[in-house]
Amino acid sequence: MVSNGDTAWVLASAALVLFMTPGLALFYGGLVRSKNVLGTMMQSVAAIGIVSVVWLLIGYSLAFGPDVGGVIGGLANLGLAGVSDAPTTLAPTVPGFAFVAFQLMFAVITPALIAGAFAERVRFGGYVAFVALWSLLVYSPIAHWVWGGGFLGADGIGALDFAGGTVVHISAGAAALAAALFVGRRRGYPRGNFAPHNVPMVVLGAGILWFGWFGFNAGSALAANGVASSAFLATHLGAVGAMVGWLIPERLRHGRATAVGAATGAVAGLVAITPAAGFVAPVPALVIGLIAGVVCFVAVEAKSRLRYDDSLDAVGVHMVGGIVGALLTGVFASIVVNPAGADGGWAQVGRQAAAIGVTLAFSFVATLVILTIVERLVGFRVTEDAEDEGLDLAEHGESAYAFREHGRHVVPSIEAMSDHELADLRERLVLEATARVLEQIGSPSDERATPVDLSVPGDP
Repeated sequence: MVSNGDTAWVLASAALVLFMTPGLALFYGGLVRSKNVLGTMMQSVAAIGIVSVVWLLIGYSLAFGPDVGGVIGGLANLGLAGVSDAPTTLAPTVPGFAFVAFQLMFAVITPALIAGAFAERVRFGGYVAFVALWSLLVYSPIAHWVWGGGFLGADGIGALDFAGGTVVHISAGAAALAAALFVGRRRGYPRGNFAPHNVPMVVLGAGILWFGWFGFNAGSALAANGVASSAFLATHLGAVGAMVGWLIPERLRHGRATAVGAATGAVAGLVAITPAAGFVAPVPALVIGLIAGVVCFVAVEAKSRLRYDDSLDAVGVHMVGGIVGALLTGVFASIVVNPAGADGGWAQVGRQAAAIGVTLAFSFVATLVILTIVERLVGFRVTEDAEDEGLDLAEHGESAYAFREHGRHVVPSIEAMSDHELADLRERLVLEATARVLEQIGSPSDERATPVDLSVPGDP
């Protein structure tokens, strides 16, 4: 029977999860160099359109259609056939369309997370093909294994994943690692200046993600009830715990706590608490966040020693954070919090580890296969010239920041400018200086003009 309250909460949560994708665009966009900000943001925004079409046509059916051997959903719901405003067995108190919409938003943001690993160096056309194939061939099967009646979830080995620790974050993180290794490092990395070009944008994006994550986690209760309330509080505590857990070692190691560190730590905590949100009490939620903050900081710091270029730390935050959260769910889960879950213990940790291992292996290998196909069919990495110019101009023909605004010059810091931007700036400065000299020479009657001596010493 449909509950109006549950329906309202699930629809509101779907909107919150959708809002996370523009938040991710801001978060990722601020972390890259100025010449790549639009190209990076476009990767998040484009995922909304690409995945929505795939989900409508076949993705939902593969994820939540009638189970076939515990491995995949059947094709009964192609094009949402058989779905209506009547409830489904997976969400018995909300209309079927509300459940479809809510799950769609998860499918949208998951491949967008992967883009953080190869930011600043891939073709937009190749990215579109990759997202479509990955959503269909990786995300939908894993969603079915855990949530759709497959072999990893409640109907299988019994692994717990309340809102997407394995389905979203570990799968995306494993894919991010495969993509970073496949694509290779950015030109000049790590010697060049790859500092974030807009830290306020990073903080704003993290804030939007934090806000939307309440729908992501608490909405996964699929009802406006006590479990949703518990998940809501756990989500916040996980985020603040990880922020503290990140900033302390950052201050100890580097001598200062940074805004980017605070934002990244909060996101790491949100990742880690995702599988546990509806299964753990408040204090364990805070502990999960603290542990995740420290572990994710160490993982990101280790990136330079391991010499792989995960541009925006998708591996260190989403894969590592997801693993930490999934394992600790097996430690702290309690049926007192959620009778539909399980009590923590070694047996449950083993189930969690099995789900983690399967997800890591499948997503990593499948991503390499998909990238190989995309590279051969349409190409994936941009040319060296395009990478030097920046994706904004090379791939989209537009620039995020104008140098002239209201008749006055707005120039970014020299350190943040590319070689192409520096050459363009030098050319403009020379032309404008020449124009000023010629203007003064051609206007001797102007009292404000200053005579210019163009003679060369020693000339007769």
